[in-house]
Amino acid sequence: MGVSSFNQMKKEIPISTDIKANAFVHCVANAITSNIPKSAHQGEWEVVVFDSAQINAFALPGGKIGVYTGILNVTENQHQLAAIIGHEVGHVLEHHSNERLSANKLSTIGLTVATIALGASDIDDKGLWIAGLGIGVQYGVIMPYSRSHESEADIVGQNLMARSGFNPKASIKLWQNMSKLSKDASPEFMSTHPSHKTRIEQLGKHLTISLPYYLAKKNLTEKNKENLPQCIKPEVIPQPKLQIKSKSK
Repeated sequence: MGVSSFNQMKKEIPISTDIKANAFVHCVANAITSNIPKSAHQGEWEVVVFDSAQINAFALPGGKIGVYTGILNVTENQHQLAAIIGHEVGHVLEHHSNERLSANKLSTIGLTVATIALGASDIDDKGLWIAGLGIGVQYGVIMPYSRSHESEADIVGQNLMARSGFNPKASIKLWQNMSKLSKDASPEFMSTHPSHKTRIEQLGKHLTISLPYYLAKKNLTEKNKENLPQCIKPEVIPQPKLQIKSKSK
């Protein structure tokens, strides 16, 4: 389902051709995915930058990562983007999509999912399918991860970014930025997420574990700094071709 959904999205959503934006996202994503256990996915991860104003990002089972250009205007640097990608990959590593699509968790749409697997093409069905994978905003269907899922993804993501050479403190600054942003209008990336205050507190407490991972990586490469990620955010993110369309249920 993850691979099929990703291929579908590549057909329906414009893909960014901006060289600098792509280089920035791929640089961060490559550093993150190089530290993901092979047991989670065999082979290379496919990373696509979608040219859309949505403030969103996602990772899917099957080794797929999608980042919308809209979220690049929120992330201030490589470390904050790593926090986002790490968080989304955390959902995959913890099999959260599998749990949400299980018969026990989603008995009310079990038949819908089954018909999709057999090739049904009704847009409402697709919306539920894709929402179950965590990318339902595109179709106006949101199926929230549970609070426990979000907390797990935060912690796994913070550990992953730290092991990959990104400062885990940036995850806290990122959510502080998101919290300020959501006072005016909650972006898609935040629409299914729990309290900003709670997650910021949890991430702050977890620094006692994740920060040593980062410092160990930093010290290990102190004499050879090119081994640390050096992903440069473009000064200007091009105006996306696809603007946000309001769809809600």
